[in-house]
Amino acid sequence: MNVELITRADLDQFKKDLLEEIRKHNPHPRKHGDEPRTWLKSYEVRKMLGISAGTLQNLRINETLPFTKIGGLMYYRYEDIQKLMEGGSDES
Repeated sequence: MNVELITRADLDQFKKDLLEEIRKHNPHPRKHGDEPRTWLKSYEVRKMLGISAGTLQNLRINETLPFTKIGGLMYYRYEDIQKLMEGGSDES
């Protein structure tokens, strides 16, 4: 049986590689771009909605606003934020 140990340095390198891949496929937006970004960070969502960190956390807990967690950061789809602002429902 072959056993391989993973060191902290291995994990740090994996994290750097993973973040670089994510950035490659979802580059940071241009400040003056025409299209809104697909994914926003928590602080951007709080600023956009004018809410506190606690309120945003409640939106996550109540599953009112879907999110994706990568590493220690939460990301929110712009489309989901728009739906929330328009009433939170797209039922016919």
